[in-house]
Amino acid sequence: SIAVNGVCLTAVALPGNGFVADVSGETLSLTSLGNLKSGSQVNLEKALTLATRLGGHLVSGHVDGLGTVISRQEDARSVRFVIKAPAELAKYIVHKGSITVDGTSLTVNGVDGARFELNIVPHTFQETIMATYRAGSQVNLEVDLIARYLERLLLGDKASEPGAKGLTMEALARAGFV
Repeated sequence: SIAVNGVCLTAVALPGNGFVADVSGETLSLTSLGNLKSGSQVNLEKALTLATRLGGHLVSGHVDGLGTVISRQEDARSVRFVIKAPAELAKYIVHKGSITVDGTSLTVNGVDGARFELNIVPHTFQETIMATYRAGSQVNLEVDLIARYLERLLLGDKASEPGAKGLTMEALARAGFV
């Protein structure tokens, strides 16, 4: 496995200095991979093994949706980005929580509705494709892995029912949170 801009792919051939991977129609419809052209810069990351030291947030390489860069602003030595997530992902994005943008695990510095803010330090800015981001750029987003599982667990027995998609006030009350 290798992640390309945060999308986990299976290398099926290793010609020369590259690799070949099959990409499904679903992957192309849910990620920015279809926008890539020959020579495009990408973030690459090898799969984590269980014996590897964990140096970031828990991510799986399963993109949850496409975000759009709203703004980019220099801020001393760092760069601040505001990104708009799809509405259905906004509930998983929290201040000081984690989010993955094009495979780079980052800390959320602010949240306003479906928009969130990132402060990118020089090392991350130089070692990723973030320098290419402009207003309107589409980016792959993966929300916090634990939040997704927690939501499903809180559904309890309702999770096995058809149409069980997310938390409701009723589900929270059953679990003792309201």
